[in-house]
Amino acid sequence: MAGELKWYVVHTYSGYENKVKSNLEKTVENRGLQDLISDVRVPTEIVVETVDGKQKEVERKIFPGYVFVKMVYTDDTWHVVRNIRGCTGFVGPASKPVPLSEEEVRKMGVETRVVEVNYAVGDSVRIIDGPLDNFIGTVETLNVEKNLVKVIVSMFGRETPVELELTQVELYE
Repeated sequence: MAGELKWYVVHTYSGYENKVKSNLEKTVENRGLQDLISDVRVPTEIVVETVDGKQKEVERKIFPGYVFVKMVYTDDTWHVVRNIRGCTGFVGPASKPVPLSEEEVRKMGVETRVVEVNYAVGDSVRIIDGPLDNFIGTVETLNVEKNLVKVIVSMFGRETPVELELTQVELYE
């Protein structure tokens, strides 16, 4: 492989996001480019709308007019994506693709990591990452959706609440 897989943003005509996604997936499959273009997404969210006094769930695009493509950037992949009907180009200066950073991908909700949590509120945990590495504490609150856990750690004889990511702690046995 020439490079590594990164997320890029492609601009599309409004309303063509799903069509661009399906056409790109078909092209990738037909040309055998699965190792160069691994994923194509149109991030959506479920919103509850009230119409005529009735509530219904509607799937809405988070970024209308954009499609996210996880690919290795080469002249060939650029050409394949750029020539999909409904695609107007990559997001970046002079239509030169700029990959999203890991933090941007996480904040935009394009790629969600599933963290398995084997501890609960009240359990003893060990901090395994960060400045408080190897400290032992007790889980006070757990928020899986926001990837956060609040741990009470004893520092200098005082109980101190510390907010960490779920992956920064493990169950203390």
